[in-house]
Amino acid sequence: MIKIGILGDIGAGKSYVAQNFGYPVFNADYEVAKLYQQNKNVFNHLKIKLPKYIHSFPIEKLEISNAILANKNNLNKIIKIVHTEIRKKLNLFLKKNKSSKIIILDIPLLLENKINKKEDILVYVQASKFNILKRLKKRENFNQKLLKKFKSIQLPISHKKKKSNFIIKNNFTRKSVNDDIKKILKILDR
Repeated sequence: MIKIGILGDIGAGKSYVAQNFGYPVFNADYEVAKLYQQNKNVFNHLKIKLPKYIHSFPIEKLEISNAILANKNNLNKIIKIVHTEIRKKLNLFLKKNKSSKIIILDIPLLLENKINKKEDILVYVQASKFNILKRLKKRENFNQKLLKKFKSIQLPISHKKKKSNFIIKNNFTRKSVNDDIKKILKILDR
């Protein structure tokens, strides 16, 4: 099984690119959202660690955002609790898709949390800062301060780019993305 990890800046279109490979995708953001909605255990742990911020189940995004904005250490507390569960979900996903030729890992902190293996293929999604900002501002929960907090825990973009085996230039047209994906799959098929 070939594991392809998708890297890139926040808002560069990583999830869109991941979906277009046509193979099973592990989307960590989606799984985290599900944890907040369905996992009472995660709620209880977060409520104990962040009693001033976490009040209701299912957990509201605003509560998480407020905790992160209030104190950088809160982000680390959240990550510690959530990532344990995400790793379990990832292991289940890998077992479920073990017969798949390729799987796609859409995990924002893939390198930071050392989730990838040396033999994994890394694909960097590159997009212009202008396009990224334009897209981020369209998100209903866009918050510049929150964005800065998330960026502060990520490795530099230059490091991610250097570590990548391939670069997909995302100008937010389906054709350009799919052409790059086809080229990558062709090379991996050799």
